[in-house]
Amino acid sequence: MDALIVIDVQNDFCPGGALAVTDGDAVVPRVNAMLEEFPVRVLTQDWHPANHLSFAENHAMEPYGTIQMPYGPQVLWPAHCVQGTNGAAFHPGLATDKADLILRKGFRAAIDSYSAFYENDQKTSTGLEAYLRARGVSSVTLVGLATDFCVAWSALDAVGLGFDVTVRMDACRAIDLNGSLAAACEKMRAAGVVLED
Repeated sequence: MDALIVIDVQNDFCPGGALAVTDGDAVVPRVNAMLEEFPVRVLTQDWHPANHLSFAENHAMEPYGTIQMPYGPQVLWPAHCVQGTNGAAFHPGLATDKADLILRKGFRAAIDSYSAFYENDQKTSTGLEAYLRARGVSSVTLVGLATDFCVAWSALDAVGLGFDVTVRMDACRAIDLNGSLAAACEKMRAAGVVLED
């Protein structure tokens, strides 16, 4: 069975948001159409406490620098998707009523969580794999924001867990921080992820 996993289509990642992805809102109509096509539909939602250690302001540093965390290098982001704020809400045009599951991630203050499957330590599970297995899912299609971070990490983890994985590039948009989009696409292709336009 196939599942559609919609990654972080939230206000803060859309134009005007705290961590806006260029044309992030342009994915909404395509994602909504795809939500009609899949038997299993999952939405992920970045859901950070205000004291999250990935926020540059919590280190008195400028955004987009990198620090070492116990689990490895961590990009410092502008504060975004803070729990309960409008920025953390799904884009108002997204057909959230079609979701079978809404999975919140990044809610532990001391560790970031790009992937829908694992936190950035690559050990702490979100529970998504077990949910998909229980539903009989063997292949996943990923869409959403941003291609080069949360979508790519989710795709790589899904392949590592034995799922057949497709990323629909027409329903994703990227941050592209210092060449991160090209690097992410190369990693995904090398791992066996199918990138479709």
